Amino acid sequence: MITAVFTAEREHASMSTHTAFTMTIGGRAVHGRTTFAVVDPATLRTAGEAPDCTPEQLDEAVTAARRAQPAWAALSETDRQRHLVAIADVVDAHVDELARLVVGEQGKPLALAVGEVGGLAHWLRETATLGLPVTVNQDDAERRSVTTHVPLGVVAAITPWNYPLGQLGFKLGPALLAGNAVVLKPSTFTPLSALRLGELLRDVLPPGVLNVVSGGDDLGPRVTAHPGFDKISFTGSTETGRAVAASAAATLAHVTLELGGNDPAIVLPDVDVDAVAEQLFWAAFANSGQICVATKRLYVHTDVYDRLVAALTKIAADVRVGNGLDEGVQLGPVSHGRQHARIVDLLDDARAHGYEFLTGDVGETDGYFVRPTIIGDPPDDARIVREEQFGPVLPVLRFSDVDDVVDRANAGEYGLGASVWTGDPDAAVALARRLRAGTVWINEVMHLSPHVPFGGMKQSGLGVESGVAGLLEFTERQTVTVRR
Repeated sequence: MITAVFTAEREHASMSTHTAFTMTIGGRAVHGRTTFAVVDPATLRTAGEAPDCTPEQLDEAVTAARRAQPAWAALSETDRQRHLVAIADVVDAHVDELARLVVGEQGKPLALAVGEVGGLAHWLRETATLGLPVTVNQDDAERRSVTTHVPLGVVAAITPWNYPLGQLGFKLGPALLAGNAVVLKPSTFTPLSALRLGELLRDVLPPGVLNVVSGGDDLGPRVTAHPGFDKISFTGSTETGRAVAASAAATLAHVTLELGGNDPAIVLPDVDVDAVAEQLFWAAFANSGQICVATKRLYVHTDVYDRLVAALTKIAADVRVGNGLDEGVQLGPVSHGRQHARIVDLLDDARAHGYEFLTGDVGETDGYFVRPTIIGDPPDDARIVREEQFGPVLPVLRFSDVDDVVDRANAGEYGLGASVWTGDPDAAVALARRLRAGTVWINEVMHLSPHVPFGGMKQSGLGVESGVAGLLEFTERQTVTVRR
């Protein structure tokens, strides 16, 4: 996600040679007893070896966080804000190194990775401008009652593979600003950039305030079941989010879940096709479609359907797909083998049902490549319409009645994002209010801000991230009343 804020251009240094990755526990470098290979999705070669955290090392990380948290919470809010800015400074100083690690483990083009890392620094700085509210409930001759917000304690931050550092901005900054200590568990597929960031921050934060652990598929369930966490902040699939919530229920740990989305876009007949075609294409295909709020279903009014489909198909044919480190590449591979297999399965299903492939299909080169694929007007019950593809595949569907398309857009279990495209944005607000999505954009998509709450409806999540509302998710209320 987060393409709107993660855009930057820089000169690039040579490929990072950092290879000996370590976990950060209590401010120390910690090696795993074993390691696991992280695969470059463009070449299928090993991008690096990550330490595999043992149960004992996870215990050590939680213990270090619990030990460090009270002193961290005792700092003034201003001091914690300064620490966030210091973290941002370190990120900015290592943008090129971190971006190349992201490309190697995740596959996106280098310019997009540079924007992602720079976006993390931006998100931290903007989060540092927020503050926790203080509410005076009563202040008279009888009593004074004040409600403040205090930290929860120790937060488990579990980040996804599509934006391994970008997504960290939604969790690390607010958690630390609120006075919590953090144990970060990056995705098994993309741990290298987060491990390196942990190494770089050892001299910036007090020992134990930020711990970074990595591991295979068994580490996530061990984290969510660990009794030492007061909150779990998770971004990932709805299926895994349900398991996280069930695991957290055993200890009543607080949870924020940012989950899947099958985000619809509705294009009304008064739209300027030439003006919006490029935006609509990248709304669906940026980061090879691997964005939770990317357009996953495109509903186009029949009056402009043929013209818009022709424009999208032409753009797709001209897009350069390849290794994210190659000059001029606009789309990288699908990020890992499991997701690639899922995309191939959806394409096989569409082909078996005779749906129209307007452009694209699976690449025939090494690596997990899929060319941007547009499928013309499949039925609403098609898997490629009902399921979140999370890849470079877009079904484009016709509609002629607005009430009907609202019902179709609202169908299904997801409700993360949606967009409406029209020549009359003021009138579109009424339509937007009818869509069951946490965020509805008009004539744009995927614009997120550190100052604006973001979260989903239905099965797309619990709680919100960003803004003061997102900051408060890392706290609990405390009211102190003094009888005079």
